[in-house]
Amino acid sequence: MADKHVVFAGQAKQPAIGQGTWYMGENARTRQKEVDALRAGIELGLTLIDTAEMYADGGAEEVVGEALQGGFRDKAFLVSKVYPWNAGGKKAIAACEASLRRLKTDVLDLYLLHWRGNFSLAETVDVMETLIQQGKIRRWGVSNLDLSDMQELMHVSGGEACATDQVLYHLASRGIEYDLLPWCQQQAMPVMAYCPLAQAGRLRDGLLENSVVQDIANAHGASAAQILLAWVIRQQGVMAIPKASSVAHVQENAAALNIMLSSEDLARLDSAWPAPNRKIPLDMQ
Repeated sequence: MADKHVVFAGQAKQPAIGQGTWYMGENARTRQKEVDALRAGIELGLTLIDTAEMYADGGAEEVVGEALQGGFRDKAFLVSKVYPWNAGGKKAIAACEASLRRLKTDVLDLYLLHWRGNFSLAETVDVMETLIQQGKIRRWGVSNLDLSDMQELMHVSGGEACATDQVLYHLASRGIEYDLLPWCQQQAMPVMAYCPLAQAGRLRDGLLENSVVQDIANAHGASAAQILLAWVIRQQGVMAIPKASSVAHVQENAAALNIMLSSEDLARLDSAWPAPNRKIPLDMQ
């Protein structure tokens, strides 16, 4: 496996492809398949698992909790996210404790603010530090915050401890490359890319069927999805967290770590989906 990785605060080194869980936990009939996929991913080295209290109203966390039984928790880097309306004071403590119960663990490796809400960033930072002191989380970060939000966060006392920004990023949504991504790279702050295949339970933007993507995939003896993942993680400090609800998909994702796109490949993709030349509001899904 190629040495593609990101490093979170505290020198937590993780492979540049993790496992997302959006839309997991919604159907009891697929639960065992999802559990098996997460375990297979961990065994293949995709040790970061990203979930949230929002996903299936806690159902995804329960699936992850089941998958981590039998010794898998010690191998995993566990990430969850708190609703913005729970991201301050006693609400945040209670929300974190509820996530820990569903996940059947004592501590989260990383806890994220899912998006900005009515709690101030100062209140959120304060309660995140409290959760660290209580031993419930090891580090904290944010999600869906644009550059201006991140700069504001850096002016909050303790805000510099933010370990990551998780944002939507894929070949057809490159807005972060204009300012947010370079800023995060300057801060040595990993970016977690959700929906790296431009999918969120449904096909979007036609990337998987695109002829340019298909041609490059054929040249590499790879799938279109693997090319899209390799494209996302070509950037320094960027991790992709695709959802994979089957063992076969997890195996495909893990193999994408070994794909090296050539300068010609990248030029063709840039021609089809150009990098932004101006500020674009942060894309969200």
